[in-house]
Amino acid sequence: MPTVRRVKLSTWVEHLQSHGRYTFTRSEVEAGSGQSPVAAQSALRRLRRQGRIVSPRRGFHVVVPAEYRAAGAPPASWFIDDLMRHLGQPYYVSLLSAAALHGAAHQQPMVFQVVTATPTRAVRAGRVTIRFWMASNAERMPATELQTETGIMLVATPETVAFDLVRYPSGAGQLSNATTVLAELAERLDPKALVGIAPLVRLPDVQRLGYLLDAVGEQRRTGPLASWLGGRGHRVVPLRSGVAPGTEVDTRWKVAVNVELELDL
Repeated sequence: MPTVRRVKLSTWVEHLQSHGRYTFTRSEVEAGSGQSPVAAQSALRRLRRQGRIVSPRRGFHVVVPAEYRAAGAPPASWFIDDLMRHLGQPYYVSLLSAAALHGAAHQQPMVFQVVTATPTRAVRAGRVTIRFWMASNAERMPATELQTETGIMLVATPETVAFDLVRYPSGAGQLSNATTVLAELAERLDPKALVGIAPLVRLPDVQRLGYLLDAVGEQRRTGPLASWLGGRGHRVVPLRSGVAPGTEVDTRWKVAVNVELELDL
């Protein structure tokens, strides 16, 4: 962290950017620029009005390079890791955002989708929106570090993405779209890794994922998962919760098929 005393805040921010830093906190402003809290707050407001910084959370600021001024913020991937560290929350990028990073880009997400361990309201910075889904065991779900333009971010493995598409269907645009994404993601799924995640999620989600993968012709990837499930004494569950149960029951996964899947392949 550069230590510059009694300088204009705009100069201090430019110095940060020249060293590859695109985020900072209010406490860093006061320590780095030598300005009083009142003067620093006033200078921050000026920079926000000029579009040179954006503040997606109180006390957390993002530098907006010239090429992103029209959008009001750089991409979420530039600052998500620093933001979650600032909030003190475990996280990983998932759902359609992670699926696209793994090559399943049929549906480009309108928002940047993140799973974290506590309820978190959406973040808006310029045209960038980050939406959060909650999983109390977010820290245990398999994720990997992905290099970004400014550092790293944690991204769900393909297998974690597959389960999250079933666990949070609203984040995938409901089951038909989730199934379309699963069909594109399937070639990256490791059957043993799916089994490794199964104990971390609810049994109905294992059943639904197995059924959906079978529905797109990926039975060869679901054998180990079906074997794992076989000894768990699972009951019949509806394919889509909150809808009247269907009369057709898939015997392999004990899933009552109560919605018709419309795939866009």
